Amino acid sequence: MIANALQDLSIIGDYRALLGESPVWCFRSQSLIWVDILQRRLLRYWPQQGKKIEIHELPFLCSAALLTEESEQFLLVTAQGVMLYDYSQQSHRQLCPRPEDEQTRPNEAAIAPDGSLWFSTMDVTARSPIGSWYRYEYDGAQPEKMLSDQHVPNTLAWLGSYVWFVDTFRHRFCRSAAHRISTQTLSEWPIEDLLADGSALTLDGMLLNACWGSACLTAYRLDAAAPQWLTTHPLPVTQPTSCAFGGPDLHDLYITSASDGLAMPSKTEGALLRYRTPYTGQQATLFNLKK
Repeated sequence: MIANALQDLSIIGDYRALLGESPVWCFRSQSLIWVDILQRRLLRYWPQQGKKIEIHELPFLCSAALLTEESEQFLLVTAQGVMLYDYSQQSHRQLCPRPEDEQTRPNEAAIAPDGSLWFSTMDVTARSPIGSWYRYEYDGAQPEKMLSDQHVPNTLAWLGSYVWFVDTFRHRFCRSAAHRISTQTLSEWPIEDLLADGSALTLDGMLLNACWGSACLTAYRLDAAAPQWLTTHPLPVTQPTSCAFGGPDLHDLYITSASDGLAMPSKTEGALLRYRTPYTGQQATLFNLKK
């Protein structure tokens, strides 16, 4: 079943992103939200409403849009700080400023099981290991830095008492205590020959990872030991960036991709993909708006 798990490919709409990223399934509205980082756009796909795609222009670079406890109020992780975004009004207010200077930009982001925001930063040129991992709670003056000296920090997946993440250009799987990334609880394993980007986690602990530049997803089993490679799924895009489970039963897998940097991109590069799978994903966690 694992070898042929991705079935019934759909290429969603005509939009092609320069750097599509951070897909999140909004279970309340039955829609998918993602961003085009380089074109500064927030996108939303409504599969049950004529398969329409809505595009909101943003006044800043944004690496992720995440769900909050308030319907249609989304958390934006941006180059100008963490914002609360009113979708219907297309307005925003800053919750906290950016934690670093203009040498870095935000990258990966997700909501932790306790309702806090975790996000990473990276060198804007992706050349130097000057990125970090941060944790932010609502009404906090500043995010808390958890781990520094990261190259391109990606993926956040909580399972049991651990959180899993990767450093793409260091070719490393990393694991730390679920409540806080810390050098005291950090374990690392090599990832050979692949640039691991964003991931989605199934209910039973299988991680599906988008492999930048390799036109595939790689499946791993996560447990108390090293990640166990299971299989590789080929994709019709060269640069998949991340993935998320969606649909009414969380069996659909949505995959974002990028066309940036490709000399002769095909018609599918930068597209949003959807597959039907036998897997069940995990419902997105909501950002806690109460102290």
